[in-house]
Parts: sequence; structure tokens; C-alpha cells
Amino acid sequence: MTDTEKGLGPIVSASHLAEGNVPALSELEFGMILAWHAFERWMVRCMSAAGIPGLGPLDVLVLHASNHRSRPKTLADLCLVLNVEDTHLVTYSVRKLEKLGLVESGRKGKEKTVSITDTGAQACERYGQIREELLVETIRDFGLSDESLSKMAALLRILSGHYGQAARAAASL
Repeated sequence: MTDTEKGLGPIVSASHLAEGNVPALSELEFGMILAWHAFERWMVRCMSAAGIPGLGPLDVLVLHASNHRSRPKTLADLCLVLNVEDTHLVTYSVRKLEKLGLVESGRKGKEKTVSITDTGAQACERYGQIREELLVETIRDFGLSDESLSKMAALLRILSGHYGQAARAAASL
């Protein structure tokens, strides 16, 4: 029985938005808000447990993206993969990670590149170990299959496209 069927109404953060044609979208948005903030806390605390305290969520994402496939990334690559419009935010994270010795800058033609250092790779490896112990095991115990997680991931990517298009449309108003 859903919350709506129990007479509680949809569980949302802004009831006035749930009064439209698709109140379930407001429920989904509230779920995404809760999930995003929990994910941010998780990333920061897991990286701290891995021995690298003081990073923000974007810093952790940039570090992992820099480690991806062990090859240099341009700032444009990092922004594109992480869906970050404001390049200066990624630039700030890269500088912070450089000061900690986790990434290093290079050049590919005229473009600045970012590469993981051995210290950064070790931090990502430790993060992965902690993730396996504290998160992956509980997800597995909960009964979520790889297939269901992949379907949820595909749905989130599709929704991000719709929200991105709506954001572009809103910017033109």
C-alpha cells in the first residue's frame, strides 16, 4: 500500500508542486533530493575514512573521474562526464587535489590535463574497499540485483536528459 493509498498524500518537499498533473514526479524529486544529499555525505565520509579528510563532494567526484581508466582527462572531459556547467568549480577541485598530491596537471596541446597520482590512486582504492564493506554488502543483502540497479541507473540518466532540456528551455524564457 502506497502512502497516497493510506491517505497520507504523496511524500514531497513542496506540496504546491505536487498539485499539478503528475504528483508522483514531486515524490520522485523529493527522493532524488534525499538520495543526492545522502550520497554527498557518503562520498565525503568514505573518503575521510580512506585517509583523505576535508574534501567536498565535487572533489571526490573529480578524484574518481581522474582515476577512471588510468588516463589523463581534460577539464572539458571532467566537466562533461560529471555534468558540471561551471568549469571554475572543477578547476578549483583540481587545484585542491593537486595541493594534496592526489592529481597532477599536464598538457595535451593547449589543453590542461589532469592525471591521478599514485597517492590519489591509493586513496581511490581504499575508498573502494570501504565502499565494498559498508555499502555494497548492504545493497546486496537488501536484494537489489545488478539488473534492477542498472535499470534504475538508466532511468536516472534519461531523467537527467529531460531535466537538462527543461533547464535549457527555462533559461530561454
